[in-house]
Amino acid sequence: MDKFVSYDKMRKKDKKKVDSSKRGSWNGVDPATKVVDTDKRRYRRKPKHPKSYEE
Repeated sequence: MDKFVSYDKMRKKDKKKVDSSKRGSWNGVDPATKVVDTDKRRYRRKPKHPKSYEE
């Protein structure tokens, strides 16, 4: 029977094995295509004096 070793004290290879066993699959779904493009990404320069442009 193997001894219990806490995750913090495991070797790097053992941590990788545990992490890969817990990780699931995306079943053919590409997560990069699910990102919604927002307007916040684009930089838009705002006028310094907006009222002067309206007249």
